[in-house]
Amino acid sequence: MVQDSSAEAVPPRVVLVTGASTFLGGYLVARLAANPDIEKVLAVDSRVPSKVLLRRMGRAEFLRLDIRRPTIAKTIAAYEVDTVVHAATSVMDLSPHSAAIKEFNVVGAMQVCAACQRSPSVKRLVLRSTAMVYGASSKDPAYFREGDRARSEPRSGYGRDLLDIEGYARGLSRRRPDIDVTIARYQAILGPRIQTRMGAYLSAPVVPTVIGFQPRMQFLHEEDALGALEHLTLTPRPGTFNIAADGVLTLTQAIRRAGRIELPVPGGLVTPISGVFSDVRSARLRSSQMDFLTYGRVLDNTRMHTALGFEPRFTTSQTLDDFIERGASDMVISPQRWRELEQRVVSAAHQLL
Repeated sequence: MVQDSSAEAVPPRVVLVTGASTFLGGYLVARLAANPDIEKVLAVDSRVPSKVLLRRMGRAEFLRLDIRRPTIAKTIAAYEVDTVVHAATSVMDLSPHSAAIKEFNVVGAMQVCAACQRSPSVKRLVLRSTAMVYGASSKDPAYFREGDRARSEPRSGYGRDLLDIEGYARGLSRRRPDIDVTIARYQAILGPRIQTRMGAYLSAPVVPTVIGFQPRMQFLHEEDALGALEHLTLTPRPGTFNIAADGVLTLTQAIRRAGRIELPVPGGLVTPISGVFSDVRSARLRSSQMDFLTYGRVLDNTRMHTALGFEPRFTTSQTLDDFIERGASDMVISPQRWRELEQRVVSAAHQLL
């Protein structure tokens, strides 16, 4: 999939978006439906979106379909869809990964790619992927670029699912070179409206971390995540793109700025302790996330800026600040209190010397 910078931005005529009941899928449908240059917008999901989200979708047509069934191919053919946005990949769910989720992710993506391959009308496929495909290990580069392979490839969980799904998308590109395939690898998303595992983790009053490690983090604002997906839908840019905000924070910095109490513990205790100090959502933290919480993961977003031409509104720091101000629960310890405590520790240390 080679980037063609000379391609003109021609608005799609008929767009089909999977995962319409999710934040990204549903609000993307709403934005596309408000675009007069698009003739028709189809919102597809096996679950019915909330009433609020359905109202926001406006003129878009909601179709209750299971993408694992051949019905998706019949729908694409019947409506002569030219652009498919596969946003139904389950990568941010608060529930733990399971065999059922794996089946939905992998089999659903296989059906979507097969339907696109058989359809003469489809010209573009946009796949929402995840930075999890890079894995996380002590051997990682400072910044992952799109051409980098995982030093420690995910063997299970959401990362493994998306590695397989990306393979199906690239296979489609080889078999149908006339179809532009775009893969968007999203960094960890935070925001006041979207529910993610990282958001739940940082909302706990006491946040367990792996003792002896200081992972580096990037956070992508929910509005920028949505804006990037809209930009990819409207702008023909085949290829793979890291979607990440500028700037980096350590996990300790993020926890303290969120007004939480950091509790360094051995790696094996992070998961059970997170369930003790957090609500039901945060308690679903699983061992598959431990590599990320130990080593962190940072993406190079140069191609996003240059080749894709997308500029996020929020930096990593601003994303965290907005999440704290509008989304997270009340602080346990304010940043000012943290500074006072640090000063006391420093003063006490100097007196002992």
